[in-house]
Amino acid sequence: MGQNRGAAIEFRDVSFVLPDGHVVLSHFDLDIRRGETLVLLGRSGSGKTTTLKLVNRLLAPTSGSVYVDGAVPAHGKDLLRLRRRIGYVIQEVGLFPHFTVEKNIGLVPAIEGWPQDRIRPRIQQMLQLVGLDSGLADRYPHQLSGGQRQRVGVARALAADPEILLMDEPFGALDPLTRDELQREFLSLQQRLCKTVLFVTHDLNEALRLGSRIALMEAGKLVTLLSPEEFLRSEDALVSAYVRAFGAGLDAAAQRRVQ
Repeated sequence: MGQNRGAAIEFRDVSFVLPDGHVVLSHFDLDIRRGETLVLLGRSGSGKTTTLKLVNRLLAPTSGSVYVDGAVPAHGKDLLRLRRRIGYVIQEVGLFPHFTVEKNIGLVPAIEGWPQDRIRPRIQQMLQLVGLDSGLADRYPHQLSGGQRQRVGVARALAADPEILLMDEPFGALDPLTRDELQREFLSLQQRLCKTVLFVTHDLNEALRLGSRIALMEAGKLVTLLSPEEFLRSEDALVSAYVRAFGAGLDAAAQRRVQ
């Protein structure tokens, strides 16, 4: 049973082992607080994306339990009801190519049974929220830039007002200027919406800039859980190595966040 009533998501002694015996996660424990942006940081293969997918049951733990907002483990909840409460944004966006922007954004509200006179204004509200012109509503994904498609992906994830947002390297494929712009917009959105966000990245700058706390992962285990300020000042060997690896690559925006 989940123990932390202040947590929106709890991992309790979670392991995930592939059929070939490879251990992706090992005895993993973590609490994500309501309304925070917790960043899962680590190299490729550290278990970040697997951790994310256990929340909305795209994967099931080999052992242990994941609790989503309460005492009932995620594997004990109705799958559709669980996923409708969780927005999901990935690097490849995952928009339906044969749907217009309007139809992509309105998809989950429509599945939820919202009437059209509620869906239409919600779509316009979401476009405005993510900084897109309402005139884009009739376009198809292939007619948009990468940054515009990513904004539509965020709008779709937020359309039904989910309590939890899962973001798997959502800005990783964008050029640096667009990535910077979307990071700033994300911070502004989070200040207004206060969603519970679990955010995956391998980029220390992004983690320092966006996270309220940073969970550093290595080989399927949680190395440490720190605020951005604590992360930069940590004397832990793995944390220090991560910071040194970025060195002069730490950008001004990330450093301002922790000053």
